[in-house]
Amino acid sequence: MHIHYGYDIEIQCEQELPSILMLDIHPDRRSDITQPDTMTVTALAGGISCPTETYLDSFGNICRRVTLPPGGAQISALGILHDSGFPDPSPVETAIVPPEALPADTLGFLLGSRYCETDQMTAMAWQMFGSLPPGGAQVQAICDFVHRHIRFDYKAARSTRTAVEAFTEGVGVCRDYAHLAITLCRCMNIPARYCTGYLGDIGVPADAQPMDFSAWFEVFLGGRWFALDARHNQPRIGRIVIARGRDATEVPFFHSFGPHRLTHFSVVTEAVSGERFPQTAENRRDHWESIARIRSAG
Repeated sequence: MHIHYGYDIEIQCEQELPSILMLDIHPDRRSDITQPDTMTVTALAGGISCPTETYLDSFGNICRRVTLPPGGAQISALGILHDSGFPDPSPVETAIVPPEALPADTLGFLLGSRYCETDQMTAMAWQMFGSLPPGGAQVQAICDFVHRHIRFDYKAARSTRTAVEAFTEGVGVCRDYAHLAITLCRCMNIPARYCTGYLGDIGVPADAQPMDFSAWFEVFLGGRWFALDARHNQPRIGRIVIARGRDATEVPFFHSFGPHRLTHFSVVTEAVSGERFPQTAENRRDHWESIARIRSAG
């Protein structure tokens, strides 16, 4: 199958705004791209193109440095990607790899981080999940618990909420589900990392909420990484990874070095149904306006 994906974002600022964008598909999936998602950064005042400089961060994510001009810029891309069409594989029957046998590059994903306070949750985690068979059974039990414990609410979103706070408050958005599940997995000596990317309503009933970037997590079991999602708590089709890190601190889609306002934000992730994406930057705005009209009409 093929998936349309992309974004249209407008940032306003009063002054030049040095920024880092993390919006490119992760290198792991770039070979699946069948129509390139060439990013355009266009000044809102004057329509001038803003150059970007690409680099890889310490986790292997693609980052772009750009300086937005006074007034701000539109940031957009549209692409098509080939996907297997299969749901996420389940790790339930997969055994844990003991810490002494883990690959060195997974060890950092056992440690506490900005949003994942393992030191405060280890005793509770072992009390809740320590009696289960080590590995996939523990991970699924953690997902089940987090899925039940947190109530999803966009209006309750808070960028500073940690795993402990999500556990205490019992409310949050997809990043909070991921942070709490990651923390509990790490407490059980299972490497877990935070993922951000696209996840469309493919093979499931359409969500009434506007499309957004999504957050989930991955665990290392049996010598490989598995994708899991405590918010939806079911295998999904069509995950497209943008970036991975220890938690949300390391994978913001937009990081700026100055004040700004987000004035427009649209994300699309849809299975291809015969139509083609526009091929040029000039008609992308028309395409996004068409998507908005279709969605507003229900």
